[in-house]
Amino acid sequence: MDITFNNSNDLFSLEESENFFTTSKVTIAVQKRNGRKCITTVTGLADDLDLKLILSHIKKTHSCNGSVIKDETFGEIIKLSGDQRENMYKFLIEEQINKEEDIIVKGG
Repeated sequence: MDITFNNSNDLFSLEESENFFTTSKVTIAVQKRNGRKCITTVTGLADDLDLKLILSHIKKTHSCNGSVIKDETFGEIIKLSGDQRENMYKFLIEEQINKEEDIIVKGG
């Protein structure tokens, strides 16, 4: 039994599914500021998460500063002072917020 969908409004069409899976990944990136200082940004987290609660936990446990910023293209972004890539990666996996294959770590 073969079922084919030729409707252009199909939710699972190839183009739309590729866009969904590329935007559903969480990106943890570090950017150099000046000298030894850097900023870690986390984008792509789910909309239903309480980012302020996540931010306050990370700030307390890893002694860093940070904020939640709203961006037009990326949605809400968590910005942390210092290189917090490994800490955020471990936190997202241990708290089962994301799987390992859904997290992209950039920078270095």
